[in-house]
Amino acid sequence: MNATRINEQTRETEIEAIRRVVATIEHSQNNELPEEFLGLFRPDAIWTTSGGRRLIGRDEISVFTHQVLPGGMKDSTVTFEVVHVLFIRPDVAAVKVRQLYRTPDGPSEGTPLFVMSKEDGRWRLTACQNTGVADS
Repeated sequence: MNATRINEQTRETEIEAIRRVVATIEHSQNNELPEEFLGLFRPDAIWTTSGGRRLIGRDEISVFTHQVLPGGMKDSTVTFEVVHVLFIRPDVAAVKVRQLYRTPDGPSEGTPLFVMSKEDGRWRLTACQNTGVADS
């Protein structure tokens, strides 16, 4: 099966919209804003934490986020950089991200994969795996 191609101008527009979602993830984590973070997910989303915990649905993601985010960024910051976008279809993208946490103990790196779907004109987190980099 061949993925539907999109023209270059549309591709760049969609990548910029995806970057804005990733920037919102960064903002919500650095500012400990669970509701802003949760608003990025589809109701039936899947999230696997860097520790391997599987969360299914926004309700489970919400419970986890409200447990770890308040206070979780004390003395820390995180940046997210979109490093690659693969359009599976024009409305579905696999987004590879470089995540860098800076803590008093030093930096650590992650390499999340966010599968995103465009619904009602808006990119949403659909299936995400937050993987740490062992050598960081």
